[in-house]
Amino acid sequence: MSDAPLTHEPDWQEKYASLVATADEAVARVRPGQRVFVGTGCATPLQLIAALTKRATELPDTEIVHLLTYGNAPYAERAMSEYFRVNSFFIAENVRDIIREGLGNYTPMFLSEIPRLFRSGELPLDVALIQVTPPDADGLCSLGVSVDIVKSAAENAGLVIAQVNPNMPRTTGDAAIHVFDLDALVPCDDPLVEVPVAEPDETTRRIGEHVASLVEDESTLELGIGKIPHAVLHSLKGKRNLGIHTEMVTDDIIEMVDSGVITGACKRLDRHKIVASFALGTRKLFDFIDGHPAFAFYPTEYVNDPGIIAQQSRMVAVNVALEIDLTGQVCADSLGSQFFSGVGGQVDFNRGAARSEGGKAIIALPSTAKKGAVSRIVTRLSPGAGVVTTRADVHYVVTEYGVAYLHGKSVQERALALISIAHPDFRAGLLREAIDARYLAAELGEKERKIVVAPRELRTTYLLDDGTQVYLRPIHPTDEPNLRQLFYALSQQTIYYRFMSRIKRIPRKQIQDFVYIDHRNEVAMVATIPAPHGDEFVAIGRYYLDAQTNRAEVAFVVRDDWQNRGIGTFLLRHLMSMARRNGIRGFTAEVLRDNVAMQRVFNKAPGTVQSRLNGDVFSYEIEFA
Repeated sequence: MSDAPLTHEPDWQEKYASLVATADEAVARVRPGQRVFVGTGCATPLQLIAALTKRATELPDTEIVHLLTYGNAPYAERAMSEYFRVNSFFIAENVRDIIREGLGNYTPMFLSEIPRLFRSGELPLDVALIQVTPPDADGLCSLGVSVDIVKSAAENAGLVIAQVNPNMPRTTGDAAIHVFDLDALVPCDDPLVEVPVAEPDETTRRIGEHVASLVEDESTLELGIGKIPHAVLHSLKGKRNLGIHTEMVTDDIIEMVDSGVITGACKRLDRHKIVASFALGTRKLFDFIDGHPAFAFYPTEYVNDPGIIAQQSRMVAVNVALEIDLTGQVCADSLGSQFFSGVGGQVDFNRGAARSEGGKAIIALPSTAKKGAVSRIVTRLSPGAGVVTTRADVHYVVTEYGVAYLHGKSVQERALALISIAHPDFRAGLLREAIDARYLAAELGEKERKIVVAPRELRTTYLLDDGTQVYLRPIHPTDEPNLRQLFYALSQQTIYYRFMSRIKRIPRKQIQDFVYIDHRNEVAMVATIPAPHGDEFVAIGRYYLDAQTNRAEVAFVVRDDWQNRGIGTFLLRHLMSMARRNGIRGFTAEVLRDNVAMQRVFNKAPGTVQSRLNGDVFSYEIEFA
């Protein structure tokens, strides 16, 4: 259809008088034992639902099928279970209790595959209750804020009853349905259901910042439902030319469009379009998208198709979880054996983003639940918990304590990465449990107090003369393989200069002592460059505090092929800045007499520098300015 906004026919009720009916008259055509689909989200047709529920005693064995609905759901009350049976693809609050009591059903399905159920006849629909705009001069109505699986339901149901509401925004894309494909038109002037934005707390704000750090300019985004996606959007305000291809948009989108952060200019498909399948928000959002040419609403068989999603470049999918185990299995639809929400589009978008060129699949969750009483990162999922996203599908996991990258990692690496972003109160227990489960070697038990992730603000970047960007970040417990690779990439001379010994290998325990640090008395920073497999180390610097003197011994090494480019000087100055912030008085260092390059770095250090030669070793003392 055309991208031009629809304008409705003012005399549509007279023009299509043979189709116009009251809600009671329309639902009188529903028969006992039929399967009735109810429209989604803010377009939930509440008048039709109320009229249907009034006929409860006449409609035994009626199945109510829907995705995510809002507003009153009187058919889901316990007293109605004798007549109506709920079957939901995604569990909202208004039907959660009846499903938990076993008086309703939950059908787990990838959102992209639900329309095929309707089309194939595997789940045939007898009736569809939906809500649309009034028809335009060509007889086209818009499904407005809920296209998702509603379009497929309307196309495949034997009887389609539409609540026709001028308050419904007119959206373009593939949102139109012809008036003659509707069997009954029920005029309605009620306000749409509104879903206010859930304001983020400090935890979700920090999660949002971590997620935003993974989002590059010109990326295309999918954001799920809840406080975390809201926090992510707020943290993206400095980005440029972002695109949107997502199941759902909320009020948050308005500011991002108006400020020019979201332009869609770099999308490979639907360029300059904000593609969604439904909207959850307030009247402010409905007014904003009404006829807005940048918004294009499509059914889920398009929006959630992993093949379509993968065609976007730098596709970033952000979805939430309820629990994740140390191997990477994600539970997102249940609390133990109690069903809570649904599979939704998490797997669709996770797989699509993972296959996108430069894409990122992100699972985000707070580190704890029940006001900090339980960890959401667990050794084993709760009894009865279902796996929505498998361990092989997981790439990035984000909590308020940082980012863990799991893709292509061993179980030991996954466990360490996830423990390090768990809440500090649970890290030691998770480490012990991981050792008991044989995910980790027993020797790691002594590191239980050093599973620490340093603050994000310690990160920085350094631009080399040739334009290469070098990233500086604190060392992480999962950096053991990277550190080992760095050591074996060093020449024998560099090894001798750094360790003052001609060693051929570093014992594993020594490497572990390098990566398991408290980031207070012991600090280690690594200089990295991006590589296909993740960070590639080009340098490492560290200091150890002597509490008696309040001075720290500092040492660092730069890979041979990156020496004489200013990295060592920058690394030293950054370590000095960190030490000053920690109240440390100065540095000490030992440098071999033959290591002239390192002597130059220390001699140029800011502050008061003193050195003395003892045999073949210069002993440096640097007093901070």
